[in-house]
Amino acid sequence: MPEGPGVGAGAEADVRRIQLEDVPRLSVSLARAFLDDPVSLYLFPERRVKRLERYFRFQIRTIFMPRGEAWTISSLMAASFWMPPNPTPPTMAEGLSQLPVLAILGRRTPRAVRLVQMLESHHPHVPHFYLATIGTDPAVQGKGYGSALLRVVLSRCDAEALPSYVESSNSENLPFYHRHGYEVVKEVVVPQTELKLWLMWREPHAG
Repeated sequence: MPEGPGVGAGAEADVRRIQLEDVPRLSVSLARAFLDDPVSLYLFPERRVKRLERYFRFQIRTIFMPRGEAWTISSLMAASFWMPPNPTPPTMAEGLSQLPVLAILGRRTPRAVRLVQMLESHHPHVPHFYLATIGTDPAVQGKGYGSALLRVVLSRCDAEALPSYVESSNSENLPFYHRHGYEVVKEVVVPQTELKLWLMWREPHAG
């Protein structure tokens, strides 16, 4: 989800919290945003669009709206999901154990388990904001929405002196994160695959 270097004031002002009625349309936009993402290809090689839509609907309703931070824009063509340092978020393994997720993943469940176990083994234990998902529909990429969705939480990270963490599976997105202060702290490969992820950390910015 590459973004241009600038962020317009309109994009910044357009950011708001996700409402329950947003979920169906927003899930379609996110499915388009992640259609060619390496993790999506790894988990959903068949019927990818429909499976992604179902997966994002589950994530928003079950995990991020009740226990995390869920942000979008008025057109519902971009979103970001975060887990704050408090309260303690559910582990990804807990999420995978729920029946709706098992139905979505189907025979790819073992792959998902391996991926989640590897990521959780590297996840930092110090208090931080975790950026779990950020995506922009290809139709509106490059207009600053991704940057605006980052800033709404990163500004709080700076104000509260909290770091932030994200995993990226696409090397093309690394410059986008670098512009917002993230640095690669480790590169990992999922065992028995060629799927590579970049683990990125952002210290809070003073002032």
